Parts: sequence; C-alpha cells; structure tokens
Amino acid sequence: MQAWGVTLLRLTVGAVFVAHGLPKLFGPMWGTSPEGTVALFALVGLQPAPLLAVTVGIVELCGGMALFLGAFTRLMSALLAIIMAVAIWKVHWPYGFFLNLSLEPGVGHGFEYALVLFAALFCLMLNGPGVLSFDGYAGKSAKSGQGRPRRD
Repeated sequence: MQAWGVTLLRLTVGAVFVAHGLPKLFGPMWGTSPEGTVALFALVGLQPAPLLAVTVGIVELCGGMALFLGAFTRLMSALLAIIMAVAIWKVHWPYGFFLNLSLEPGVGHGFEYALVLFAALFCLMLNGPGVLSFDGYAGKSAKSGQGRPRRD
C-alpha cells in the first residue's frame, strides 16, 4: 500500500505544479500573468526576471506533467524542490509561517504551503514514483532485459 500512497502524492503534486506553471506561461486565462510573474521576480530581486520567470514556468508546467506521469520523478522533484526553496527564501519568508487567509491587502502569504510542497517533493526524491509510472515501467523493462540490449 505504501507505493499507492506515494503514487497519490505524485499525482497530486504534479497537478499542483501544472496549475502553477500554466499562468506563468500563458497568462490571465489561467490566473495570473507572465508579466505579473516577471514583476514579482524583479521585486524580490530575482534577475534576469524575464528569463527566470519563463524558466520557472516551463519547469513547473513540464515538471508537473512529468511528475503526474511518473517520468523522471527524482530529477523533476529535485528541480521543483529548488524552485520551492527559492520561493520560500525570496517571496514567502518575510511574511512568516502562515498564509494570509484573510487576504489582508499589502500582506503576502507565509511559507507554510511552499514548505509542504517542498517536503512532498523531497519525499518523492527519496521514494521514487510509486506505482503506475513511466519510471516504474522503465525499471521493470530494464530488469527483464527488454529495455536494453544484453551484454553477454
């Protein structure tokens, strides 16, 4: 049953990152905008803001899709964990631990949500993709000799 728990975690975290990558790349239809992301990155001192905003959007969208499919799980988890660590440090840390649930103007969100995502990604790095994944299929193929030519 543990493998199914990791699978559920992977699917959920993958979907979350797809949902966060879409607006960074494709704009208002999906929530915020690429321009808003560039402005935020510039405000917190992440330069060059346009390049980093596009890079983060691509890693979140493609990394989220890869996690959802269970492809390159450990690598994608590591890349996304780096993004979450930077988000905690540069964006959320000044606002403390808790989210701004009252949506008080001028007050950002604390780092609790980003920390949960960071921990989930770290768990995926340690445990792998669980079941129903491309990584698992590739591993089984390689073990059975189907994925690569044998060296006798």
